[in-house]
Amino acid sequence: MQNIVLLIASVGGLVMPSACATTSSANAVASTPVRPSEAQSDGPRLYVANQDDASISIIDLETNAVIETVDLQNLGFAANAKPHHTAVEPDGSYWYVSLIAAGKVLKFSRDNQLVGQADFETPGMLALHPTRDLLYVGRSMAAVNPPQRIGLIERGSMDLDEVDVFFGRPHALAIGPSGDWVYSGSLAGNQIASINIDTEELALTTLDGDTHVMVQFALSPDGRWMVATAQLTSKLLVFDASDPANPQLIREIDVNGMPWHPIFSPDGRWVWFGNQAANTVTVVDATSWSVADVIEGDGIAEPHGVAMSPDGGHVYVSNRNVKGEYTPGGGAAASESRGNVIVINTATRTIERVIEVGRYAAGLSTQSRH
Repeated sequence: MQNIVLLIASVGGLVMPSACATTSSANAVASTPVRPSEAQSDGPRLYVANQDDASISIIDLETNAVIETVDLQNLGFAANAKPHHTAVEPDGSYWYVSLIAAGKVLKFSRDNQLVGQADFETPGMLALHPTRDLLYVGRSMAAVNPPQRIGLIERGSMDLDEVDVFFGRPHALAIGPSGDWVYSGSLAGNQIASINIDTEELALTTLDGDTHVMVQFALSPDGRWMVATAQLTSKLLVFDASDPANPQLIREIDVNGMPWHPIFSPDGRWVWFGNQAANTVTVVDATSWSVADVIEGDGIAEPHGVAMSPDGGHVYVSNRNVKGEYTPGGGAAASESRGNVIVINTATRTIERVIEVGRYAAGLSTQSRH
């Protein structure tokens, strides 16, 4: 470990064997796709960025139906604005979306009125602080050589500042549940920046071995564990985050091809994520750090984002479906290549619904409490 101006830690690539996966097929229980509906409630909503349609689909979680689609072109943005990821206030009062090509982060009210925006070059992932008026912004995968900085937005004013991370292509982004530390991961190298939100102290962790291309992070509800999905090596990387400045890699779990966005269950027992190259959804047991299940079924087509209902009863997975492997409505032309969101019952691990949304369904999110 070398100390310069930054605290730099090196972690060896310790690989430990994972348990064999079981596979559950949900084909037989997947229901007829749900189409847009006017039905809605005052409960939590799911916000889905449709990257190739310049739109955001809004889904009522009590009815599992699309209640509104926000068309960014109607608000003056270009057809190639490329909305990529969303974030929602814990109480659902406001929501945010990053626009890769437009270079914007937008803020909307619950009634879907545009109330603020911030300029940021090629924004990607969003991480909303659990208690403070802060929103962190990473860079998109589409950005080949973006600034080596992440964004920091004051949510009330939408004023933006930038924070140096000192490595190329910062993409993966997460905030610990205590709100004391924010983590950024590099697509270009095996580096993680741990940033103390109070002091702005930054520590760099460098992993040995092959370049993983870390897509996204997730932290357990107690903050003890952090996981990262590795696009190129098809692994789930498990870190002990007991010392938040120096997360220690303790295990590499082999999973299906191109794991994408991960999420912990509210009790911290399970980690869920889609496998974009395999058209599956993986469930990892966080008590044994082994693959507990691999879910297959109608609607899973290049899975991308993941979110969980506030009660933990359902997992929502967005599917790009750009190759047209899933035909919407059970008979539409594959050339339409429309995206969807599958609804998985976490108790039975079966697909209960397929909700049609826009093209290239990417990042999605919902509020954390109801």
